[in-house]
Amino acid sequence: MATSTAPEALTQALTGCCDPAQQPLTDEQAEQIARVFKALADPSRVKLYSLIAAAAPAEMCACDLTEPVGLSQPTVSHHMKLLVDAGLVTREQRGRWAYYRPAPGPLNAAAAALTRT
Repeated sequence: MATSTAPEALTQALTGCCDPAQQPLTDEQAEQIARVFKALADPSRVKLYSLIAAAAPAEMCACDLTEPVGLSQPTVSHHMKLLVDAGLVTREQRGRWAYYRPAPGPLNAAAAALTRT
């Protein structure tokens, strides 16, 4: 089953989620929520997401992400791909460098889907 990982589509799918106490999540909703939390299951990805979310212009160049986390550029690129695939950040290619922006909607929607009472 192919699902869209665009931040807006993910947020929309999870926002319509019903109260878990009243009705269980659908398989698709559970998969989308798991994708978000799985992407954040690594401390390096949590730190990368935090760095981007805290950036003054609300975006960061890939070239500025290696030093703060102490990882090589290929490793940072791998982690960023997983965050993009989960819908947690968006990627914009500008010439040679990729720029990342946080997309908090999917994270907020995933948390809300599991904490509604």
